[in-house]
Amino acid sequence: MDSPQSPTEPRAPIIDDSEFDRTIPAIDENPDATMGSVEEWDAEQQKLERETQQEDSEDGLSALPALQDADPDELIADAPVNDPEIDDPLTPIEGFDVEPFDERQYTEADDGEQTASLRYDYRIDGLESLDESGKTQVRPVSADDIRSLFEELSALEEADGKAANGAMVSARMQEDQQLLVDIMTGQGFFDASVNGMVELPETEGEKLTVVLQVEPGRRYNLGAIIFDADRVVPEDLITKNFVPKTGEPIVAERVLAAEANIAVVLPQEGYPFAETGQRDILLDPDTGTGDYMLPVNIGPRSSYGEIVTNGTTAFDADHIAVLSRFEKGALYDSRMVDDLRKALVATGLFSIVSVKPTASGETAPDGTEYATINVEQVAGPPRTLAGSAGYSTGQGFRLEGSWTHRNLFPPEGALIASGVAGTQEQGASLTFRRSNAGRRDRTVELGLSALHSDFEAYEAFTGRLAGRISYDSTTIWQKRLTYSYGFEILGSNEQDFNFTTGVRDRRTFYVAALPGQVTFDTTDNLLDPTQGFRLSAKLSPEASLGSGAQLYVRDLLEGTAYYQFDDGIVIAGRARVGSIAGADRELIAPSRRYYAGGGGSVRGFGYQELGPKDIEDRPIGGRSLVEAAAEVRYRFGDYGIVGFVDAGQVYTSSTPGFDNLRYGVGIGGRFYTNFGPLRVDVATPINRQLGESRVSVYVSIGQAF
Repeated sequence: MDSPQSPTEPRAPIIDDSEFDRTIPAIDENPDATMGSVEEWDAEQQKLERETQQEDSEDGLSALPALQDADPDELIADAPVNDPEIDDPLTPIEGFDVEPFDERQYTEADDGEQTASLRYDYRIDGLESLDESGKTQVRPVSADDIRSLFEELSALEEADGKAANGAMVSARMQEDQQLLVDIMTGQGFFDASVNGMVELPETEGEKLTVVLQVEPGRRYNLGAIIFDADRVVPEDLITKNFVPKTGEPIVAERVLAAEANIAVVLPQEGYPFAETGQRDILLDPDTGTGDYMLPVNIGPRSSYGEIVTNGTTAFDADHIAVLSRFEKGALYDSRMVDDLRKALVATGLFSIVSVKPTASGETAPDGTEYATINVEQVAGPPRTLAGSAGYSTGQGFRLEGSWTHRNLFPPEGALIASGVAGTQEQGASLTFRRSNAGRRDRTVELGLSALHSDFEAYEAFTGRLAGRISYDSTTIWQKRLTYSYGFEILGSNEQDFNFTTGVRDRRTFYVAALPGQVTFDTTDNLLDPTQGFRLSAKLSPEASLGSGAQLYVRDLLEGTAYYQFDDGIVIAGRARVGSIAGADRELIAPSRRYYAGGGGSVRGFGYQELGPKDIEDRPIGGRSLVEAAAEVRYRFGDYGIVGFVDAGQVYTSSTPGFDNLRYGVGIGGRFYTNFGPLRVDVATPINRQLGESRVSVYVSIGQAF
């Protein structure tokens, strides 16, 4: 359709010239005429205003309210005094429905919709001078050191060079400017300054560059070192434990560590209430030194006082004293107090326990003040259920479970009911055990058990009553010398090969024994040692009835050694020699003879597989034993690989012959947990013989030795 007006036709004017001339007032024909006064102009404006109000009134339009304060110069008139809203009461604040303002929509990027559209790099300039000024004998620092620490904490670095907009880059730059200043200050460059700038890309699509320009200034050294403290014993107790010395750079990390060391050492040397105050460093820009002053409130020199306990108690203060490794009146040492707290936790009888000293105000004979040892305890659940599982070739699966009431007979008198179910062993037992019996880490046990064993070597139904007193190492207190001694009374109906009749028959044995053990340990860890050695000797005089009265002695000597060859690599070795003297093999119960082979013996062979055998090729045990093993253990993080060689043999004589040794080799994996390594070993026998497995697998908790 044609337009009403063609684009080429002239447009009609909005108003014509005559109307325009009537609207615009005429210019005074005489430009030299005298201008009117301001008063005349104001009067003219008021006249025009009145005329306008009159016209509005005639047209039905509302006029502005009258001037209520008689001020004629107001641009907007006042509201009338009879405005009804003024007389209304204010709405209570509780009546307002106010929603909090959420500014996140303006300050946070929407991960689902907004993506980083800006890319940037950054660099740090001005650190090159550190390669000279930072070369000091103590705590030297280089440009690489500063950059490395900066990268760990930098906001620019953490964002990986991506930002939503320039404001975000600017905010990160400002944050990192202060970070660099803090890092430089921490290294003794107290005059350091950092300026940030952004270099825009020259061409579209390139990254912009954030530049942090550093002016390090000079590095300040320690001047005078002063401690505001009372006299201590010995007099150099504080000064000798503050490692930084006059003349070395003021490095924050080193100073803070030294202050922490003082706070730790003083309570170890008889000052349990010592506190360090706020340091003061007075810098001298002329000499480039800073005088250091630290107030130390040492408190009274103290010795151990009474042990006081409160709360929901599991046992009383007398038993806590048994667990402690200090005596009343001995000089206070915070390490022994921490040790007591760990020992209390190790009992497993508390949900909350704390040990803290408090001043008693009572003077000890040596002039120190007694520090009361306050033990706050809240008893926890005393019952536990536990279980374990394992598998090895030749012994099959084995499941063990137990129920324990750890404090049924206070203090620390436990009752333990346990059971075992496996492919070759089934049994149950009931044990009474008192831990820390009159002495820390001394244990008294009395147990009754019934067990069915069905191995290649023998089958036995055994009832056993046994008691033992032991002094043991723990992860809290690993001891050089430990021991155990006790008794065993057992009756066992066992099936064994009878060489006289040539068949397997059953016999009943009644055995009484007095077993004992002594261990000397220099290793660095009870569960997973890497250095040191252990020597253990077991001796058990025994009397046996059932095939005539027999008196004999079982003994076993074992040694293990560990050497850390390199970081993560440990070489471990084990040797074991055993003997039974005083009775012929046939007169000794099969369950009391020596056997070899299996996960805890010679890997690569089945359980009890080595040694003399009957005409059915079943092991029958012997009177002497030789075993040896070597491992190379490599650990990386929570995992490890082990290569090993085992050797061993069992002999019919009471004296081991050290000949005809059998060897097994293999490889294993370890997964390290806080309760010990989980072990999986795979081994094969060397010069495998008929009937022996090609591969044996062993799964358990803990190292092989």
